[in-house]
Amino acid sequence: MPALTTSDTTLPTQIVDGIVEKAKTGSTIAALSSQEPMRFGDVTMVTFDDDLTAEFIEEGGAKSDDSAKPGSVVASPHKAVVNFRTSDEFLIADEEYQLGILDKFEEKCARALARGLDLGAYFRINPRTGNEITSWTNYLNATTNRVEITATSAADLDFEAGAGLVIGDGYAPTGVAFDPTYAWKLSTARYNDGRKKYPELGLGVDISSFEGVRASVSSTVSGKARDGDATDNKVRAIIGNYEQGIRWGVQRTFPFRMLEFGDPDNTGRDLAGHNEVLFRAEVIFAWHVFVDQFAVIEDKVA
Repeated sequence: MPALTTSDTTLPTQIVDGIVEKAKTGSTIAALSSQEPMRFGDVTMVTFDDDLTAEFIEEGGAKSDDSAKPGSVVASPHKAVVNFRTSDEFLIADEEYQLGILDKFEEKCARALARGLDLGAYFRINPRTGNEITSWTNYLNATTNRVEITATSAADLDFEAGAGLVIGDGYAPTGVAFDPTYAWKLSTARYNDGRKKYPELGLGVDISSFEGVRASVSSTVSGKARDGDATDNKVRAIIGNYEQGIRWGVQRTFPFRMLEFGDPDNTGRDLAGHNEVLFRAEVIFAWHVFVDQFAVIEDKVA
């Protein structure tokens, strides 16, 4: 008997939970920093640009003012939507087939949401079009801390240079996101006698730490909406204070739905008229990036 037969169906909770959880663990941002609970809408966060200092007061002495003052930033909400059309024969298929389709959609949807979080917060890119959303003014790639890779660059020394820029601004680098090509370059770096410098990195496919800093690898670092895309923004690594320099959370998740009627993805193709159904998942992320706490390592942009 088919598992799903009704219109506009809310799919099982465990599938919704799986999408959100896999989106978190599949993102370099989520791998390197912790999300935090956020209410819906713009979230104002109190900040201190300078540390407070203690003061010793002699008996009868006067207390003085500290120049450090609180400020605030706003984490703004951004909705991510994933749609998938398939034949409405899905509705009369057996349960095994239906669950197979749902499992595959869960996997693909989780990956799309994960990549969306990275692309939005790093580059203000709309993953579907590859275009920048110019109305978003807060995104990591706006940082002025940049290291340019040259023909004679050593990957590990460029990494150190990026870390130095972050440290020079008074912050501790806690994480680094690598593009796969840069992770490969590090993992295959050799001494003059042929020995690998970093044999613990294997082939660089799944690096979890480098030089004592947590690491994550994804092609989103070079601006790709999908693995294998020709898009390349020349960014090869992003190093910085992921623990405090990026504040993000999932404000809301919407029911994972199946739609049978209308044109919900604005393709000009009515679902019923073309014997199709559409699956949809929506998540509202929110984030704020303190761009001066990060450095970008990049190839020379022509």
